[in-house]
Amino acid sequence: MVLDPKLLEILACPACDDRPPLRLEGETLVCDECRRVYPINNGIPVLLTEEASQPDPTDSTHQ
Repeated sequence: MVLDPKLLEILACPACDDRPPLRLEGETLVCDECRRVYPINNGIPVLLTEEASQPDPTDSTHQ
């Protein structure tokens, strides 16, 4: 998945009060603060908290 770097620079997590940046991971956007994973559908980031998923807290591969 390729997102415009300028778009990626301005995307921020809508669920966190301090709006941390999101990072591209595969075909998703990840917030390193709350660990929500936002999907990208047909090249369009879906930044709805209802559509986000959170990694399994027992999964030690995510920090």
